[in-house]
Amino acid sequence: MPDTEIAAIRAILAASPRPPDLPSRRARVDRVFGAFPLAPEAVAEPADANGVPAEWTSVPAADASRAMLFLHGGAYVSGSIASHRSMVSHLGAAAGIRTLALDYRRAPEAPFPAACEDALAGYRFLLSRGYTPDRIVVAGDSAGGGLAMATLMTLRDAGEKLPAGGFCISPWIDLLNSGESMAGKSAIDPMIQRDYLAETAAEYLNGADAREPRASPLYGSLAGLPPLLVQVGTAETLLDDSTRLAALAAAADVRVTLSVFPEMIHVWHLFHANLSPARAAIAEAGAWMRGVLGLAA
Repeated sequence: MPDTEIAAIRAILAASPRPPDLPSRRARVDRVFGAFPLAPEAVAEPADANGVPAEWTSVPAADASRAMLFLHGGAYVSGSIASHRSMVSHLGAAAGIRTLALDYRRAPEAPFPAACEDALAGYRFLLSRGYTPDRIVVAGDSAGGGLAMATLMTLRDAGEKLPAGGFCISPWIDLLNSGESMAGKSAIDPMIQRDYLAETAAEYLNGADAREPRASPLYGSLAGLPPLLVQVGTAETLLDDSTRLAALAAAADVRVTLSVFPEMIHVWHLFHANLSPARAAIAEAGAWMRGVLGLAA
């Protein structure tokens, strides 16, 4: 039976199509996805994360000794703290931890690997504030999910102690856009299409190899990574990025949970105020983060 709530979200998106120019696209993302309130009692506080603009969010009951580092989506060219603030605060509240969201540098002004460098700076900022790796989860949605994976892989390659886990929402991990769902789901995904992703990938890569694992984690080794949670909807052009990520992780002996939500569109969590499957996904992610961070259920 079709989900009536997601049909209403589709109508909202149809009424606000993506503009042709980048400044208007960025403004649209902040306006459409940033319209929802913070979690009840949550407080947002600006921060400077080793030179990267950032924002803490926390509810009074949060365990201040544990944190989620969040990397927003937006195809590496848009998205911001503002667009994702509400969703991030609800994820933190569900997990009972603090969150640190990063406004990493975006393309085309700052192409690859600027975002990777900023993500590492954010992680090391948490370490400098007394958070031990086993009390940190690195998370992100869409491009931010790919960036979260790149961060984990870079830390592993550098021989550094890894965070407790990685949480990815609808991650974009293949900038070659080779997944079958890029075509198979194109008629039902209202958020992103292959042509748009090809355009933004070119802006982000700026001539770099799309198979570079920090850009496309699909083409790197996942061996030795911490536990992963991957959430994806069935109505996504990026569905295959998530399923391939989970398969690669399993083949590399990484503990991975793949959670697939029927009928859900790209990063449906953003619409949690009007969408019960979004609230269910946030609750699931919160419980998973509590588990890997050693907090009571």
